[in-house]
Amino acid sequence: TGQGIAGVIRSHYSRWLLFPIVGALVIANVLEAGADISAIASALRLILPVPVIGITVGITVMVLLVQAWGSYDLIQRIFRWLALALFSYVAAAFLAHPQVGEVLHHTLHPTIQFHASYLAMMVAIIGTTLSPYLFFWQAGLEIEEVKAFAYPHSATTSGASDHELRSAALDVSIGMLFSTLISYFIVLGTAATLFKAGQTNIETAAQAAQALRPLAGGAATWLFAAGVIGVGILAVPVLTTGAAYALAETFQWKTGLHHTPEHAKEFYAVIALATCVALAIGFSGINPINALFWAGLVMGLLAPPIMLVIMLITNNRQVMGHHVNGAGVNLLGWGTTAAISAATVGLIWSWIVS
Repeated sequence: TGQGIAGVIRSHYSRWLLFPIVGALVIANVLEAGADISAIASALRLILPVPVIGITVGITVMVLLVQAWGSYDLIQRIFRWLALALFSYVAAAFLAHPQVGEVLHHTLHPTIQFHASYLAMMVAIIGTTLSPYLFFWQAGLEIEEVKAFAYPHSATTSGASDHELRSAALDVSIGMLFSTLISYFIVLGTAATLFKAGQTNIETAAQAAQALRPLAGGAATWLFAAGVIGVGILAVPVLTTGAAYALAETFQWKTGLHHTPEHAKEFYAVIALATCVALAIGFSGINPINALFWAGLVMGLLAPPIMLVIMLITNNRQVMGHHVNGAGVNLLGWGTTAAISAATVGLIWSWIVS
């Protein structure tokens, strides 16, 4: 359609649906960005024996400046390199020498427990995988790429071409494959190291860093810090820009990182304000490990309504034309929506009865 999710909801659905979703998304994004900034500060403290408030502020300002005045291609190249830090968990998981039979058994036959703490962790993991901000970011990013690379059939004027849709599907499929694999190896790596050593209540970045000890030995702290800082810098602009995409389409402001701040004042104002609020949250003194968990939990609770709206949109012929979901995508989509809804309902019920 040449529109992001908020734009489609505005054009085809009620404002009573649009405003709550966008409002909840913006709040969740800022909280998540604040948790990431808190994690960056915590990681910096592991390797710098000095107060790091100035350094963290400097990094955040640098990210903001790159968003505002760096080229789209530069931002994309930086993100690509930062993402490589995540592969350290794959190596650490193998080097921890977990028992293969036990790993396969619990992978294929997980033990689901119906109590509040287990369900909360499950919903938080959902929130960090099917993160609502990623849907808005991805949709906005596809439009950015059309504008940046000037495809002949621009999605901003005539809708996406079949080539663009195939490219987007491949992009998302590969991205989600690696996202899920990395998540799996983070769980496996921590299980084979921290859990095996009896560390089941992680409260500091230094404790979490020990998950990488099989790979890095005494340098595990440095590797962990580099990964958290790199991925945090990767996440913060995605979160703040995702909020800006949603608000800009809601109020029909000029939008896109291909614009300079002078040409899209409201869009960049949202990015700047969201970053400043997130920075304040990051320095509020909250435990960074707890902050990341609760941010993931908020995202997980928001995931079911976002998935429901996306499934309704992608089955609406007025929006999608002949590109509505097929039977296979509907089976996966509605099945996923039902599964994550069941997890969140179960969590809420466990809170009520406990």
